[in-house]
Amino acid sequence: MFFYPRPRVDIAEVPALSHAGAVLLTDTIHATGLASSLREALAPWTKPLAEHHAAKVLLDLALTLAIGGEHASDTDLLRCEPGLFGDVASAPTISRTLTTLAQDAPTVIEAISKARRAAREQAWALAGDHSPTVGASVKSPLVIDLDATLITPHSEREQAAPPFKRGFGYPPLCAFLAHGSAGTGEPLATQLRPGNAGSNTAADHITVTRDALAQLPAGLLARGGRGSKKILIRTDGAGGTKDFLAWLQRQRLAYSVGFTLPANTPDLLERIDEAKAWTPAYDSEDEGIREGTWVAELTGLLDLAAWPAGMRVIVRKERPHPGAQLRITDHEGMRITAFATNSPRGQLAVLELRHRRRARCEDRIRNAKDMGLEKFPLQSFAQNQIWCQIIQLASELVAWMQTIAFSRHDARKWEPKRLRARLFEIPATLVRRARHKVLHLAEHAPEAVRVLTGVNRLRTTVAQT
Repeated sequence: MFFYPRPRVDIAEVPALSHAGAVLLTDTIHATGLASSLREALAPWTKPLAEHHAAKVLLDLALTLAIGGEHASDTDLLRCEPGLFGDVASAPTISRTLTTLAQDAPTVIEAISKARRAAREQAWALAGDHSPTVGASVKSPLVIDLDATLITPHSEREQAAPPFKRGFGYPPLCAFLAHGSAGTGEPLATQLRPGNAGSNTAADHITVTRDALAQLPAGLLARGGRGSKKILIRTDGAGGTKDFLAWLQRQRLAYSVGFTLPANTPDLLERIDEAKAWTPAYDSEDEGIREGTWVAELTGLLDLAAWPAGMRVIVRKERPHPGAQLRITDHEGMRITAFATNSPRGQLAVLELRHRRRARCEDRIRNAKDMGLEKFPLQSFAQNQIWCQIIQLASELVAWMQTIAFSRHDARKWEPKRLRARLFEIPATLVRRARHKVLHLAEHAPEAVRVLTGVNRLRTTVAQT
């Protein structure tokens, strides 16, 4: 007895499409004007009579990563569906294009970044009231999260090396724009670094922050491209250096960064205990009281003369969850952490909750790894820098699609694996009718109506602008 049917299996020419839901992504490319912006930006690196423009090659690679591919060779997922994805370059052509772009990597990356910024501005304009910039203020700033992660290549790569911790590979430093609880987030900048790059390198943090700010609409920045307190830079202890915080202060940016406590912390905590200055912390879900967690301000008990003026240090103590091992920095059975901020006002519990939500950046990195960051399939360092740009394009296409097409649906928060299973891999047939191509989504697919609604939303929004 079999639980499942066992039909006869053969191969035949059928008008079926396996990734029909990816029309959401191709429509996002059209809606945001990314194709035209990228075509103009990469024109200098495309031969006049070239059959495949460099911009189309990069977009095809980005689409490949978005629907689940991992290597340049996975573009055959698109190549077999010309009715949906157009002509896709062969693997040798893709390789030659990446080699050409890598020969002038810094200039190419700058050109791609300009095209991404133009498309982002259009995407946020189409999102309307659901744009991540709506309501940005000093009290509720636009949050940019910085974090690094170690990527281990499957074979030796140029400039891959053991980092400051165990392992081997590249430790790219990433900047993501947080969409808050309403959505996921989108990449703003990724700095690929040699394997031996340091953790607390202020110069790297300044560079990636500059690149991230350059991706924001001009209206969010002050004169001269400087930041404003409407923008919050949030990072872990790797960004807690005097040089980086001083630069953020000069740029008039708000910050919330991890802070390394001094050796006499136990004595300071005892003074807080004596003053009964601990305040209950908030829960990250419903902002109610978080059991077993307290916060207090440590600013007045520390010597911060060498740090930027106006910096505050807030400490948090929490009972470790069952089974957790205590660290050397913990005190009397309580886990102790701290962060620094230049926000002059706000309840301690609110500021601490805002900083703790930086953990969502780990989700953004996990999603980026699911769209190409997990592997660096190319040999040279410059080629892998271009690969990082392709990863950002893939991640942005998904984020913009969710923001515009699913602004009122839970799909805006879906991660790549679920998007592929529920939306992108919907089957369909492509037919010609009255000189028009018609994509018939499978009626029995659970999310067919959702895909159709998203496509209509993208096209209607563009028509109204």
